[in-house]
Amino acid sequence: MSKQEVPLQQLKFYLPENSFEDVLFYIQHYKVQLTITRQRQTVLGDYRHAHKEQGHRISVNGNLNKYSFLVTLLHELAHLFTYERFGHRVQSHGQEWKTEFSKILAKFLANEIFPPDIKATLLNTLKNPAASTCGDEDLLRVLRKYDPHKDGHYLVEQLKEGTLFKIKGGRLFTKGEKLRTRYKCTEVGTKKIYLFSGVYEVELAGDEMN
Repeated sequence: MSKQEVPLQQLKFYLPENSFEDVLFYIQHYKVQLTITRQRQTVLGDYRHAHKEQGHRISVNGNLNKYSFLVTLLHELAHLFTYERFGHRVQSHGQEWKTEFSKILAKFLANEIFPPDIKATLLNTLKNPAASTCGDEDLLRVLRKYDPHKDGHYLVEQLKEGTLFKIKGGRLFTKGEKLRTRYKCTEVGTKKIYLFSGVYEVELAGDEMN
């Protein structure tokens, strides 16, 4: 996977206003090797602890908007703080990590960096952080409002039932009914049923839209 280590002064172009100096402090203090990677489907960021001759390593997807980038970076920094305190003795997203993530998130929330809707959602996140941004649908939904608009791309929940859509790789699906927290969708080619999160981004395959 293509990765690029970021010159620290260029990092500010990935971050919201008033966040760069604090982020820079953590990166320099812990001697973090920060890399920007192309879009990954299953993760937004990644942390690798210091080992032998290598220091702490964090990667963040470079396609994220500035607010998503910062939240993801703070998520990974919380892994670093947890490792520094507990090593491998605790679960990766256990209470210790949740505490560290809540603490650093609260610090950045106090700096008035985020728009009101993101701030309100993050305040709820403080109570019980999810293991990933992708797993917190309310947070993912509000963060995606700040993505650059891409013609023909929508969240599954924005499509009406019966709409034809495709995912990365070209597979076609028809949106079906909602089952609790997921949408029942039928793959056109195989007729198999798959469950999609409402905040999964897809591409419209026909002209119909709600």
